[in-house]
Parts: sequence; structure tokens; C-alpha cells
Amino acid sequence: MKHAPDIESWLNLNLIDGLGGESIRRLLIAFGSPASIFSTPITALERIVKNPIAKSIKQGADRNKISGALKWLEDPTNAIITLADSDYPTQLLNIADPPPLLYFKGQRELLRKPALAIVGSRNATPQGLSNAEAFSEAASNAGLCIISGMALGIDTAAHQGGLSGAAASIAIVGTGLDIVYPAKNHLLAHRLAKEGALISEFPLGTPAIGRNFPRRNRIISGMSQGCLVVEAALQSGSLITARQALEQGREVMAIPGSIHSPLSKGCHALIKQGAKLIENTQDILDELNYFPFISNDNLDKGKEFTTGQSTKNTVLLKHLGYDAVDINTLCTRSGLTAEVVSAMLLTLELDGQVSSLPGGCYQRIQ
Repeated sequence: MKHAPDIESWLNLNLIDGLGGESIRRLLIAFGSPASIFSTPITALERIVKNPIAKSIKQGADRNKISGALKWLEDPTNAIITLADSDYPTQLLNIADPPPLLYFKGQRELLRKPALAIVGSRNATPQGLSNAEAFSEAASNAGLCIISGMALGIDTAAHQGGLSGAAASIAIVGTGLDIVYPAKNHLLAHRLAKEGALISEFPLGTPAIGRNFPRRNRIISGMSQGCLVVEAALQSGSLITARQALEQGREVMAIPGSIHSPLSKGCHALIKQGAKLIENTQDILDELNYFPFISNDNLDKGKEFTTGQSTKNTVLLKHLGYDAVDINTLCTRSGLTAEVVSAMLLTLELDGQVSSLPGGCYQRIQ
């Protein structure tokens, strides 16, 4: 299979032991491209990096690792995206430590979508999981790709909700992309590869190492326009992501909970520090100053946004009533599909006629 120009040189540079992202970026600024770096005399390299590293550059990376990565690229769903690639996420270019190279698996067009990070506790409550999935699906249907870390708990629910919506979901993982961690998310990883995407800055074969997960969090927040924390204890890793989002100039948001719940304390601390308190999807869109779109699929299937929009929405309002109701019940009452009902509810919510409630329920307010 034909690889992107200079990809072998990029891999060679990225796989050199002891050569970090900051040094790679300085070398690229000084010499222009990986190929130029390798052709530069060691004395010139030593002006940028220390002698042992300069010597390692002249020796090159392990050929077996390079060959393994090139073999991995033979799968058409796999890609390696470098700083020189036009598809490199624009948002990431604006953070302090953008990874020089990203391993990518899935639907590449998602890299061009606006994104929302949704993170939270691995040991989430049932309500937290429900909130994460419901908010993710609604935000996805509004056109925001949902980004999270594929951990158990809130991350998993966020990915599932995002994949159920129109804009899908991307997982930023802390291992090589040839490893699924946690193993329980094996099916989710396969679904993300098919319908969404997975991204890692770590070389293939990198196992689950504790220090890599806080590091990958900067990519979760860095690729997003804002970060929503659903549930988090005071010492949660999700607060690291929120702090990094703040440092990167992203909007930070949090869902409040019971004052008695340990998993609400992290969110409450963020809100006290100025994070936006989120009660519904519109709060997120307002904070991001984001105007949603409705996908062509929803337009074709529901027709509710073309001729007859007002009539159909009025009918749905009658089925909704003033008591809280979930989407499945509305589908049963109206005879419409869940996708069509979700899109119609989003429009009604944006019009201020419907309010989304915890647990994936909706209530008429006008």
C-alpha cells in the first residue's frame, strides 16, 4: 500500500528512544522535515539536542518497530497523521505540547468536526451513566463529535451516546492502537473503529502504563471546544482533564449532583471555580456559542424540518404532554423512529418548548 509522503522518516524520528515531542518539534523548526533531520551532521543536531540523543538520531530507530507500523498501515482504516498533514486536528496545534504524530483508526472525516470532550468517573452512578449517554447523544445530534478516553464508566457512556447521535465519537487512548484497554471495552473499540475513531500518540505495542493516561488527557481537551465533567470525585483524573482544558483556553462545564455524593464533589468544586453549571443541552451550546446543524439523514427520514415541520412538531408535543417521558415511550406513542424523535426533540428544545431532564427524559414546558 502507498504510504503518505515521508511517513517512514516520521516514524523513524518518532520511535527513537529518549526523543520526546518537544525535542522533535525543535528539530523540525530548525531543519524543516524528518528527512532533513536525518541528513543533518551530528554537530548541527547537537546544537538542538544533547549528544546521546543526537547520536541516537544518526543511528535511527528500531527497524522492526518501523516495519511493524508500516505493516499496520496496510489496513485502510489505519493512518498516521503528522504535524505536516492537512488533517492534523487544528485545535491541537494551539496547545502547548501537540504530539508530532498521531496513530489513527476509523473515520478520518471526524477530524474536521467540532468536538466536545465528556469525561467523568470510572465508578459512576447509574444516574451519572444515564446523564453522560443522554447529553452525549444530544450534543452529537447537534453536530458535536464526542471525545473521551474509553475508560469504564462515564467515558464508555459518553462514547455510546456519541455514536448513537449524528456526529459520532472519538476515543483518545493511553496505549498503542493495537491494544484494547480496558479489555471490557473490546466491542466498543470495534464499534468506534467502524463508526467513529480511535487516536493515540503512543507507538504500537505500548501497554497500559499509569503515567500515560494523564498525558493523553491533554489531547482529549485539546481536540475539543469545551470539556464537560459529568461525575468526578475531588481526586479524579477527570479534574486533570478539566484543568488542562482551562489551561488550553477551552470552556469547562460540569453537571451538578447531590451534595451528599462523593462523585458530585469534583463537579461542585469546578463550578465554584467558575465552570459553567450544565442542566441541559442548550446550556452546552450556549457556553460554546455553537449553532447546531441537523444532519441530512434526519432531514430525509423525518421530513420534520422541511414541509410540515410545525405540524409534526406540534403532534410530537401532544404525545409528549407535561409529564417527563423517555424517547422510547415517545416512539411508541408517535410511531416515529428514535433517530427522528431525537432530532425533533432537539429542535423543540432549542425553541424553548421542551426541556431535557436527567435520565434521558424530556418534558414539555410550553
